[in-house]
Amino acid sequence: MTEQALNIILIITIPLLIDLYVLHGLRGAFKKWKLLRTAGFAAVYWAICIIIICGLLTGVYVREVGLGMRAAGLLGFSLIFIGKLTFLPFLVIDDIRRLRLWRKNSRKNQTADKAILMPPNTIPRSEFLLKAGLLAGAVPLAAIKVNMPKGLYDYHVRYQTLYLPNLPKAFDGIKLGQISDIHSGSFYNKKAVLGGVEMLLKEKPDLIFFTGDLVNGEASEMVDYQDIFTKVKAPLGVYSSLGNHDYGDYGDWPNPLDKIKNHQDLILTHKNMGWDLLLNEHRRLKVDGEEIGILGIENWGEFSRFPKYGRMDLATKNTDDLPVKLLLSHDPSHWRAEVLPKYPQIDATFAGHTHGMQFGVRTETFQWSPIKYIYNEWAGHYQQGLQQLYVNVGYGFVGLYGRVGILPEITIFTLKTGHDPLGKRT
Repeated sequence: MTEQALNIILIITIPLLIDLYVLHGLRGAFKKWKLLRTAGFAAVYWAICIIIICGLLTGVYVREVGLGMRAAGLLGFSLIFIGKLTFLPFLVIDDIRRLRLWRKNSRKNQTADKAILMPPNTIPRSEFLLKAGLLAGAVPLAAIKVNMPKGLYDYHVRYQTLYLPNLPKAFDGIKLGQISDIHSGSFYNKKAVLGGVEMLLKEKPDLIFFTGDLVNGEASEMVDYQDIFTKVKAPLGVYSSLGNHDYGDYGDWPNPLDKIKNHQDLILTHKNMGWDLLLNEHRRLKVDGEEIGILGIENWGEFSRFPKYGRMDLATKNTDDLPVKLLLSHDPSHWRAEVLPKYPQIDATFAGHTHGMQFGVRTETFQWSPIKYIYNEWAGHYQQGLQQLYVNVGYGFVGLYGRVGILPEITIFTLKTGHDPLGKRT
């Protein structure tokens, strides 16, 4: 049996066993509800359980399905599973209570020389305990619902040191800021958006990268926010790239010319804000007579749903003499699919795109999100050999109007010459 087959069996078996245990608990908590013991309820209950498990399997293994559907399946399973896991301890505690009562009654029966023992299932469940468990299971789901909107503009600054062995001394200690996935069409609070920009500028980065998805699909979405993002400036420049949403590929256009015009307007927006948009090209950044390369490609996604407009051959042309090359590439799947195997000269890649699914857990030492079952690299710093990748989880939001645990990010890098003294591999 292959490892994948074993994993699929476990993914199916463990949730079904939990579901069976939960159903038993529900029937114990609401004895007066005859509906819970009907064949119709059981059929609906198990149908829902199977659909949720199928959503999990689809999200993890079925790459032919659209990414949105895969993400929805993973998110749905995660949310419901959180409620079940919160309910389970109350079931276990009640079963321990019933077992202790059974053992106590057994000893009494043996002392009285009675042959009939009281089996555990004749001891009634504690309705209070199980109803408290159901309430506890509902609390995290309710809390998630209430707090999701609060996370949308809760900008956080994350700090990362990038050690680059060939970094010229003139660039040692330079501060680089990164934001990604603005998705201006989703915003509804200009003051909060401005607050995030001010947080970025307060860090006083020497240069700034923006790694794609300025809009959800239409350049006009930036009309109300262009003045805010025009403030994003740095002494050594602001360099930007395009994401999958920046091409208008997901919209219905009256005719092809409208789509072309929209794309031209988007490119003009970058220019009007003073951002240097890199379209399969590079720039030479010079400090005190020494140079490094900043490369930017158009969107290149490994999954078929996302466009492959990126041309690394064009972006890397005439860059062989540059000691360090920093790449802006929106989709992190590009790093493992093309950068690592074909372009070993790329020292560090900066990406976004995943949003960390806007749901999960992220601390300084631990991170988890359902998106990890779709993307190998989905948040933070990664390294393979001498090549590095950083995935920013986004400044804005799209699809899911909320963030839980995975908060909007402003990243501040400090570039350092040499190797990481701790030898970290994230």
